[in-house]
Amino acid sequence: MSTFSAAPGNPWVAVRPGEDTRALARSVSKAHETFVAHRLNTDIGPSNVRSVVMDSWMRSRRMGVDPDRGTEGLLSGIELEQYRNDHPMSIIRPVVRKLLVEDAADTGLLVAITDASGRMLWVEGDSAAKDRATAMNFVEGSDWSESRVGTNAPGTALAIDHSVQIFAAEHFSRPVQDWSCSAAPVHHPLTGQILGAIDITGGPGVAVPAVLSLVRATVAAAESELRLHLLESPHLALDLAPRLEVLGAGRATLVRGHARIHLSQRHAEVLLLLITHPEGVSSDALAALLDEGDLDSVTIRAEMSRLRKVFGAEGLGSRPYRLMTELRSDVGDVRSALDRGDIAAALRLYSGPLLPASYAPGVEDIREELRVRMQAELLRVGDPVLLARWTSSVHGREDASAWTAYLSSLDPSSALHAQVKARLDLLGR
Repeated sequence: MSTFSAAPGNPWVAVRPGEDTRALARSVSKAHETFVAHRLNTDIGPSNVRSVVMDSWMRSRRMGVDPDRGTEGLLSGIELEQYRNDHPMSIIRPVVRKLLVEDAADTGLLVAITDASGRMLWVEGDSAAKDRATAMNFVEGSDWSESRVGTNAPGTALAIDHSVQIFAAEHFSRPVQDWSCSAAPVHHPLTGQILGAIDITGGPGVAVPAVLSLVRATVAAAESELRLHLLESPHLALDLAPRLEVLGAGRATLVRGHARIHLSQRHAEVLLLLITHPEGVSSDALAALLDEGDLDSVTIRAEMSRLRKVFGAEGLGSRPYRLMTELRSDVGDVRSALDRGDIAAALRLYSGPLLPASYAPGVEDIREELRVRMQAELLRVGDPVLLARWTSSVHGREDASAWTAYLSSLDPSSALHAQVKARLDLLGR
């Protein structure tokens, strides 16, 4: 019988009271090594790895996360200072300090506040632990999203929009496996939009139920603080990260609070490409992604100068070109839904092709990648209701594979089966 098992009735808790953490660590470490080595996939199940962890490992693998490499993409100096001071999570920092940080000295614990993308805004707590954590780049300004680091409490909590604990080798990245952590997302009190996460990181004791309850209670207090500030300062609703909308036949739009700014196709293409390449791109690389022809660096600089007037000069960096502030997108929403396995939500959010009039090579690649991912997940799940929605949409009307899967999900004696077969025959002709 495996020594590793999730807390009964609560998949979000890593360690049950009284459980042998050393045996637990050995068991999950063995499972992690087996998974990473690709020797076993489907046989690793809930008996020795929690489903929430296995799902995250699978996402980490699909996103190409290297288990031996730590996070990159550090934001620092004045850029970090300005970004976090302007962020809504700065409003809750006094609450977090009062409830968690003030008692963290000499405990070996760290308390972190992230933005919605997983970037560390503040990391505070025990000074010795803070020094040790620099070895894995658990520092202010670093990116701890699942897409960068793989399974970790703040990144996974943001990916699945739920509080969660990650214990030892449940972390996908080996450099992080000496630590355990508990985290929960923080939401805007009116819109429900994720603003960031609160995390406690330390030794094995961090992965017990009481710590997760403490994090949840702190999140509740933080959201109450946000609600009070919203009553006193209604403009807080405008402080959310900007959002890029590029799906469907409508005009590409940049959303800032209640303002909707229509974008030229070129500006929408550039912003989408910068989201896709958070590490930044050179002018030559950006030119190649935008046009297979001869876009020169002078043209790129002129276009970026015009985009700064629309997006804000402080939000765009150069050498390489990159985003200096958080920018969400409807494409990211679809990807997040697919990552967490919520195919129904992904299909609902996938309102139309991505920038359908764009012939930019980089955009065409993103458009096709998104369509193929949607199709693959729909075929894998085989849900007749979802397949019906897909085949009736602009994406799936001519998708013979989806029509075939839809047909196989129906009762052969039903009238609908005959109708779907007729449609498939028509596509074949």
